[in-house]
Amino acid sequence: MTDELELLRDWDTDAAPLTDPARAKARHRLLNAIARAQHPGAAPSRRHALRLATAAVVAVAATGTAVLITEGGADTGDRPGRADRVSGTATPRMGNVSAVTVLNGAAARTGADEKPVAPRDDQFIYSKRIIKETERETGAVKTYEDVNWDSVDGSKRSLTMELGRVIWEEPLKEGESVWPPREWSKLKKLPTDPEKLVPYIAHGGPTSGSISDFTADEWFNAYFMLGELLKWPVLPQGLRPAAYKALALVPGVEAVPGVKDSAGRTGVGISYPESPFAEGKYLIFDPRSHEFLGFRDERTSASGDKTYIQLSHVVEWAIVDRMKQRP
Repeated sequence: MTDELELLRDWDTDAAPLTDPARAKARHRLLNAIARAQHPGAAPSRRHALRLATAAVVAVAATGTAVLITEGGADTGDRPGRADRVSGTATPRMGNVSAVTVLNGAAARTGADEKPVAPRDDQFIYSKRIIKETERETGAVKTYEDVNWDSVDGSKRSLTMELGRVIWEEPLKEGESVWPPREWSKLKKLPTDPEKLVPYIAHGGPTSGSISDFTADEWFNAYFMLGELLKWPVLPQGLRPAAYKALALVPGVEAVPGVKDSAGRTGVGISYPESPFAEGKYLIFDPRSHEFLGFRDERTSASGDKTYIQLSHVVEWAIVDRMKQRP
């Protein structure tokens, strides 16, 4: 982990804070260094990326400039609703809709539909995610079916797939952590009060601070961490609705109409235009029922010469008794 942080060693702690464009470039450069160091020629796995991200945030915070690393690079491509550079056609527009309305509607829908789940420590959480990835320059499309088995208490090896590549994850060592927490016991400790969940996530634990005092970097940290939490296929009762409501508290979140999901449905994307590093990343919802449809993301290859649009959604999940068992 220290190899990636060599980039920060010569930082001048008395230097003036970075401008927003400079900060975005720093995030991108550090991310690409991590990608090359961990998995040459491929994007880092979700778990590895977030394990490294935690260390990097702490290290850079000590310099007085918060740099948050996310998985995959973002380019400045067209936003939905403009002419699409991949298909060459315009995406249909829909009527104006509020991000707060969509997120609170999704929270209400999820809260009404969810059922209590209590996996045993010796079990695994199985999930299957479909990812449709389009290369921007050529329009070439690849579809991946990634399956995962995660140990409920984190004591056993877990199997993760990233764009068809199998990764065996060893149990975390002492002092290591990932986001979201893989252990069910840690997930259950997360607050289900949105106004408590935001500072808990942004600061890495319980805090007496108020969201009214949040800086722009703290809000982006919360936005990113909440989005990653929502990618986890199964959460303790009340946590997913709380995460949707917490996202609605983030100043500047926007609803972007005309975003297609991986099944071709036209939905509304929830974005965070306050950060240039969140460009092209959306949670997608049905604009009327507020049903969650999936994620839209963008990534840059490790070489930096190719960019991809990713559409994804979880198609099934289950709690199983052993590795590689399917429902």
